[in-house]
Amino acid sequence: MSDATTQRKGTLTLDQLRERVARGEIETVIVGFTDHYGRLLGKRYAGDLFVEETATHGTHGCNYLLTTDMEMEPVRGYRFASWEQGYGDFHLVPDLRTLIVASWLDKTALVLCDVTEHKKPGYVAVAPRSLLRHQLERANELGFAPMAASELEYYVFQDSYRKAQEIDYRGLQPAGWYLEDYHILQGTRTETFTAAARRHLNASGVPVESSKGEWGLGQHELNVRYAEALQMADRHVVFKQCMKEVAEQVGLSITFMAKFAQDRAGSSCHIHLSLWRDGKNAFAGDSELGPVKCSDCFRWFLAGWIAHTRDVMVFYAPTVNSYKRYVDASWAPTRLAWSYDNRTAGFRVVGEGPSLRIECRIPGADCNPYLAFAASMASGLEGVRNRLEPPECFSGDIYAAGHLPRVPYTLQEATDAFTASAFARRAFGDEVVDHYAHFFRTEEAAFRVAITDWERRRYFERI
Repeated sequence: MSDATTQRKGTLTLDQLRERVARGEIETVIVGFTDHYGRLLGKRYAGDLFVEETATHGTHGCNYLLTTDMEMEPVRGYRFASWEQGYGDFHLVPDLRTLIVASWLDKTALVLCDVTEHKKPGYVAVAPRSLLRHQLERANELGFAPMAASELEYYVFQDSYRKAQEIDYRGLQPAGWYLEDYHILQGTRTETFTAAARRHLNASGVPVESSKGEWGLGQHELNVRYAEALQMADRHVVFKQCMKEVAEQVGLSITFMAKFAQDRAGSSCHIHLSLWRDGKNAFAGDSELGPVKCSDCFRWFLAGWIAHTRDVMVFYAPTVNSYKRYVDASWAPTRLAWSYDNRTAGFRVVGEGPSLRIECRIPGADCNPYLAFAASMASGLEGVRNRLEPPECFSGDIYAAGHLPRVPYTLQEATDAFTASAFARRAFGDEVVDHYAHFFRTEEAAFRVAITDWERRRYFERI
């Protein structure tokens, strides 16, 4: 990143930022991290103060931010932070490798942070980026460098975010009025927004590969270039922030809900993963596994990833809404199996030789990338360590294979599996499992007491 000859467009070194601040080209630096939901939180700093102090010394944030709910209300019952402990600070340490120009904002740069302990060394264990760092350290100990990509789908609406809120998210006007999967004409109708997003991402250190219409009304996908797993998770965070803020600027709204409407396709976050060693794809090999030529490493990693899906499902599907997406014949996987280039599979193997990789189609667009990547890495590495064998390659329509194990039906079921999982506790530690179990149970409990439109429509008159 510091080598100007290989530096990606839109990325900055601290010296380059200092020069731009001095010339008045950058006035503001956003210093951010994600909470459990994957939302970018943080502060805006004056550019000169950031380069003089914050870049080196970091800053602080209230530790309640890793215990809050979606409404930013403090939640009781966490050991990490509470009213009884006074809600103190944690330390935000800018990772200067993530320093970029936020092209879509005026004279602004952005840097992502690690969350560290305030008065002792070390990452805060329950912070999402810390979980991924821990799993990458385990991969490195085995000699692997994980490479990853995440494919995010989203819906675009003609209504602004403010208008959508004012009408209670009812009757939103989708950007398209017929199914537009791969349609160029229908995609052209939102190209003003999408082109702006592509342009800003490319100018902000997040290289774009392509964009396309998806299967739902007004549903789209924009793909960015794969990278080392931590860098890819960072790109994912910047991508979502950029997309929402560009939509805001042009009077549109987009949603990354896993299932926006019952009669619409869900939105996914397909995760592509491979392990590399000495600059080569460690999944490539000459052994035969069904139709795939691969290495033992590939076979074991695939086996572990499949075997531990239920243990860590909460990191792929973190909300009550997430589980509404798992409907047969809906493009979302419902059963745990692998196949080669088969979109009915939860684990779709694609590529060959140097491009061989595993695509997990289970996570929804609502996942936190750090948590989803950490869960994927932990599961696959467990398979490598224990030399697990995967099930046979499945051919045909996996939706129709009722004998195969199914993904959990609800957030409560997934949280119970996570809490009881000996694997999850080995991989992440009791502190992390208990912390996130409380987080997911709080989310599920909030929904359980809510009165929904479905209930009013069903019971108001006829009960």
